[in-house]
Amino acid sequence: MRRAITAFVRRREHISEPRINDRIRVPEVRLVGPNGEQVGIVAIRKALDLAREADLDLVEVAPQAKPPVVKLMDFGKFKYESAQKARESRRNQANMALKEIRFRLKIDEHDYETKKGHVTRFLAGGDKVKVMIMFRGREQSRPEMGMRLLNKLAEEVSDLGSVESAPRVDGRNMVMVIAPSKSKADANAESRKASEGAKGSTAEVKSRREREAQAKAGSKKAPAE
Repeated sequence: MRRAITAFVRRREHISEPRINDRIRVPEVRLVGPNGEQVGIVAIRKALDLAREADLDLVEVAPQAKPPVVKLMDFGKFKYESAQKARESRRNQANMALKEIRFRLKIDEHDYETKKGHVTRFLAGGDKVKVMIMFRGREQSRPEMGMRLLNKLAEEVSDLGSVESAPRVDGRNMVMVIAPSKSKADANAESRKASEGAKGSTAEVKSRREREAQAKAGSKKAPAE
């Protein structure tokens, strides 16, 4: 049973990979060079010869095109870089949280600044923020006021994030999602670096104070002439 599952997984991986080199069995292809330059439509044999001369692989990147589009590249390096990007993307998606902040339409300036501070902190930490305005009673007939408030907030935090989902009415609420400019991994790395820098500064100040205290103690113990 285990062998059957392993064979099935390998077949799936084999199918999902693009065709390369001699596995590309068509009479002609549209060839793209290693730097993205358009070579044009050539016979498959010529394309394979060019790949061998350049010590590169011929990789089918658009099999549904007529004729299929192929590119000269180092396929092993391409697979490695693709796997690294996919792993980083999964890590960022797994770590990124969706925070929620709720506003009232008639919010005073102090509360607005407080809630904006929360939004700023979440975005700086690499998290998305779902901003919700809750309408009461007749406020539902004034959606343009909610739109102005959300647009104002988005503009004021634009250095930390951008609108991923534009303001929209959702029942009795209006919702907008802001995505951070930095990934969660980058935000965590910066946070660790700042923390280490703060610890270093604290240790340096402590060391200087200890030296000063020792110097004063030494001067007091010195015999009078």
